[in-house]
Amino acid sequence: MSGATNLVALGTIVRREIMRILRIWTQTLIPPAITMTLYFVIFGKLIGSRIGTMHGFTYMQYIVPGLVMMSIITNSYGNISSSFFGAKFGRFVEEMLVSPMPNWVILLGYVTGAVVRGVIVGALVLVIALFFTDLHVAHPLITFLSVVLGASVFSLAGFVNAVFAKKFDDIALVPTFVLTPLTYLGGVFYSVDLLGEPWHTISLANPILYMVNAFRFGVLGVSDVPIVTAFVVMLVFVVGLAAVALRLLTRGVGLRS
Repeated sequence: MSGATNLVALGTIVRREIMRILRIWTQTLIPPAITMTLYFVIFGKLIGSRIGTMHGFTYMQYIVPGLVMMSIITNSYGNISSSFFGAKFGRFVEEMLVSPMPNWVILLGYVTGAVVRGVIVGALVLVIALFFTDLHVAHPLITFLSVVLGASVFSLAGFVNAVFAKKFDDIALVPTFVLTPLTYLGGVFYSVDLLGEPWHTISLANPILYMVNAFRFGVLGVSDVPIVTAFVVMLVFVVGLAAVALRLLTRGVGLRS
């Protein structure tokens, strides 16, 4: 396929994914917004008023970047895992595999759609946060890059999950037993500097910690980990997971019958 044809194919997949998100907006956009509002009320207002400041910011200001990033990665992951598994379940993924469309176009199309949903949900949560506290983005470029990379990492992870999933229940296993614990232990609600050993060292093995702190540095200008390290970790995961996903597509693992 020529470059122009690849762009048409890519645009078609991305457009279909975005239309799917908007068509069922009551399921894709509203629930996370309501959930995050409850987090702001309970953790930010009720508990935060008793905690005081953290790294020179109110507790509400400190947890906003973490909650925004949490909503971005969970929705990016959930979007692509359910969407691509739906393509497997509906058997139309086989039509894409036998078409002249390169595998990287298929992967990039689904990942882009998932990142778009993550960005939309993240923007909604950030707007809601402004009703509870004041925020001034310290480093806009770092903020944008951390959102794109963080959403891409878990979009790719969701794609791999969808490839191996054999039934809809398999999609829920990873978010429940892996993603949720990593998120809550990723410094969303606290600074890992408060943890003693060995928990501080253990926390440094959590990739979500680097995503949350990269975004927090972009918004507030503070981070528990070196910002360069955070971006290196995210880039390594993007490259590694993309290579795995493309390998699975090429071999047709869990896709061809």
